[in-house]
Amino acid sequence: MRTAEEKGKRARTDGAEDDGGEPIDRALLLSIEKLQEIQDEIEKVNEEASDKVLEVEQKYNKIRRPVYVRRNEIIQKIPDFWLTAFLSHPVLGDLLTEDDQQICKHLESIFVDESEDIKSGCSITLTFSSNPYFEDKKLTKTYSMSDDGTVMVKATSIKWKAGMDIVNGKACTKKGEKRLLVDQSSFFTWFNDAENGSFAHGEMDQVADIIKEDLWPNPLKYFNNELESEFEQEGDEEGSDEEADDDDEDEGDEEET
Repeated sequence: MRTAEEKGKRARTDGAEDDGGEPIDRALLLSIEKLQEIQDEIEKVNEEASDKVLEVEQKYNKIRRPVYVRRNEIIQKIPDFWLTAFLSHPVLGDLLTEDDQQICKHLESIFVDESEDIKSGCSITLTFSSNPYFEDKKLTKTYSMSDDGTVMVKATSIKWKAGMDIVNGKACTKKGEKRLLVDQSSFFTWFNDAENGSFAHGEMDQVADIIKEDLWPNPLKYFNNELESEFEQEGDEEGSDEEADDDDEDEGDEEET
């Protein structure tokens, strides 16, 4: 008895009879050809569906933009909002060094701006208030995809203030002494132009994906996680205090009796 693999091989062997080979299973060959036609039809429908989905996404991307702007205006009124959201994120929180956290206290807004056709790329912009670390008001990283699938990456070259360059190891203490380098690289190496070539298909692009697809759509989710943890800790402490008070009262009652 022939296996399915053997049947498939024989069905795809044109001219087997003329060459003196085994007879072609013409019924099987016909079924495979019809199956291929149906599969081609499915692919065509999928392509049409993708085009329609892209059109809808383009439409609603324009609608979402002013809503995101209004959201950023409110976020700016909440102290350390983005720092808290970053630290609460299971991946991004591990990327921030102590110096990064101090810098992110000045982070006023994050904005993800997709290209008009959605598929050509996007830019991620971090806006900072005046701070003692760098001159830039905005740090932007842009991803542009060409027709052949190549991703081009451009990023702001950070203008660090004197003695504050934590990316290139030029940060100094208040006394002017060079700071000891830490094992963990700064999050801000993400904007380092000299490194962008190696980041194109590496871990740092995962940072862009996380910000764009996870943090940016709903940062409140991560900000609230941190607050909930604080409330839970306060609740536990209050519960412990109440239990201690109850124990003291019970002991007092026993002494009176």
